[in-house]
Amino acid sequence: MKTLSRPLLVAAVCAAALVPLVALRAASYGAKTAPSTPASPVSLSFTGELTQGGWIRGVLPAGAQTLSINGTALPVTSDGSWFAAFDRDAGPQAVLRVSYRNGAIGEQRISVSPRAWQIENVNIARTPGGPSEAFMALRRPELARIDAARTLVTDAQGWRQHFIFPVKARISGRFGSQRVYRGEPAAYHSGLDLAGGAGTVFVAPADGVVILAAQAPFTLEGNLLMLDHGMGLNSAFLHCSQILVRQGEHVKQGQVIGRIGMTGRATGPHLHWSIKWHDARLDPLLFTGPMT
Repeated sequence: MKTLSRPLLVAAVCAAALVPLVALRAASYGAKTAPSTPASPVSLSFTGELTQGGWIRGVLPAGAQTLSINGTALPVTSDGSWFAAFDRDAGPQAVLRVSYRNGAIGEQRISVSPRAWQIENVNIARTPGGPSEAFMALRRPELARIDAARTLVTDAQGWRQHFIFPVKARISGRFGSQRVYRGEPAAYHSGLDLAGGAGTVFVAPADGVVILAAQAPFTLEGNLLMLDHGMGLNSAFLHCSQILVRQGEHVKQGQVIGRIGMTGRATGPHLHWSIKWHDARLDPLLFTGPMT
């Protein structure tokens, strides 16, 4: 099975079972659409969570050949399906632009609703200074491995599915929450924390391909596991006590893939689950719905 990776791919990332998605070659994320004739209004069919940290998924109409969102080309599968998402800090509007085989151009504007994030104002000064050079000497290779894993293109189809929770547990940290120290905002929480007990197994929230399975703990993430769900969508699972799948392995929704722990920078056993679409950080609860 052939591997498709980009130039930043480092040798530490195994791609034994990674498969190219032909549609991504035709319209890779990041390719800007060329100027074209004025667009006519069009009504595209789609579903999703049209809000900050949310997503959108649809099928192109007959005769359509390309699609872009905010000027960036989207991959389209052979059956006309497509996927996109909205960053935590996305603006209030997105523009979908579709081109047809007869040369016509259609455009649809969609509203992206804002979120009321959990903000905690703290009346103390933020700790001055940044990470030490000694820490960054360890951190840079880890970040390179994470970035390289996210460049991998696989045949995963999990992006088509309704996601499930990797584990049913108390939610101890929510996506998007943030502390502000005397007016200076710190980084927001990039995922969902699930406070399961140490050693509790967790499962794949959707079909995917393992794109990173750390053999040794990372400085912050600890034992890090990453799944690609296809179309630029991926999940990361932090602080694992044990990873039960191998890099390059295809996994199915509901399959056991690891155990909860507190490796890396964690004050107690929990699973930190984050989702990204390319550079956009997304809210896992908008993929699963509320826990029942």
